[in-house]
Amino acid sequence: MFSFFRKKAPPAPPPEQKPATPASTPALAPAPVVAPAPAPVPAPALAPVPASVPIPVPAPVSAPVSAPAPAPARTGSLIGSQLGAALEIPAPAPVAPERQSWLDRLSAGLRKTGSNISQVFTGAQIDDALYEELETALLLADTGVAATEFLLAEVKRKVAATGATRPVQAKNILVDALTQLLKPLQKELVIGEHQPTVIMVAGVNGAGKTTSIGKLTKHLADAGETVLLAAADTFRAAAREQLAVWADRNRVEIVSQEGGDPAAVSFDAVTAGRARKKDVVIVDTAGRLPTQLHLMEELRKIKRVVTKAEASAPHEVLLVIDGNTGQNALQQVKAFDGTLQLTGLVVTKLDGTAKGGVLAAIAQEKPIPVYFIGVGEKLEDLETFDAREFALALLS
Repeated sequence: MFSFFRKKAPPAPPPEQKPATPASTPALAPAPVVAPAPAPVPAPALAPVPASVPIPVPAPVSAPVSAPAPAPARTGSLIGSQLGAALEIPAPAPVAPERQSWLDRLSAGLRKTGSNISQVFTGAQIDDALYEELETALLLADTGVAATEFLLAEVKRKVAATGATRPVQAKNILVDALTQLLKPLQKELVIGEHQPTVIMVAGVNGAGKTTSIGKLTKHLADAGETVLLAAADTFRAAAREQLAVWADRNRVEIVSQEGGDPAAVSFDAVTAGRARKKDVVIVDTAGRLPTQLHLMEELRKIKRVVTKAEASAPHEVLLVIDGNTGQNALQQVKAFDGTLQLTGLVVTKLDGTAKGGVLAAIAQEKPIPVYFIGVGEKLEDLETFDAREFALALLS
């Protein structure tokens, strides 16, 4: 189930006005049909009861039986969603089979990170040693110093407030705290407010940028959106060829020039997208490191030229980051945001790594929405980001 985007609904038509019936001509109701009264049915004769056989008489019920009063809440527990599942593990809500399959793959991808953190809660009690081990495990998962301090403080505070004594209770508190920390990153990618919606995609070489564009194109095309790709990564021939394969596979159009200027390709694509009334134009830019200042300046140029082709564009500026790079991914987010003013992130390769906590660091230090996360190379391995799902998968 891949429902990451929502198209802006057209305004609803005014309700149809039915002509009023003139007062002088009231509608005639059909005459009521009176059914004949049924003939009385004689009661069956009762067999005589011998006098020697006593007839039991039921005891009179003086008042309806009331339900037992609920047991009083345990002292020290919090009510409702204030703490969520701090003391007890809640029953999971029903999940669609497609989403459950994705959650299983996400949990498998984050297993190395999750097992390192979950081992902290295998002891018999909550004590200072547990908190020290938790701090170390979070730092090793690349949650960063600021996010680690925040999560640790939240766990300590809620453990004290609830009177929790078992490590599993502290783990559930951590799940809740991590969910709240990641919640600002959860946001939908909106398609349909502009025609075309222009999406500019950046990222370093090897982060999975072009592959992510191909997967995104596939899902958009399957949803009935018309897509035009711009092969503005003109420095690497393989990038153009790879994007052309995705365009052919998804039966979408592509604008490409061998050795052309990236900004010129982007301009032509946006102009063509407007003329052909495409729903989405995706601009694939060249991979570069944030330390390559001349190439970062080229990104600024592409963005300026796209704005010349369409005044309100680009409507989305996405950065694809490799989840394996840990804190380096956070530095990329900061550098690219300073250059392009990012609107969203795509986090890839969250499989087989112990650094899945980098999303917590991003949420604490640079909370840019995470539209999609990926755990592999297959099409179904790219999905929308959900804070609660990620927290449960990370700490499962």
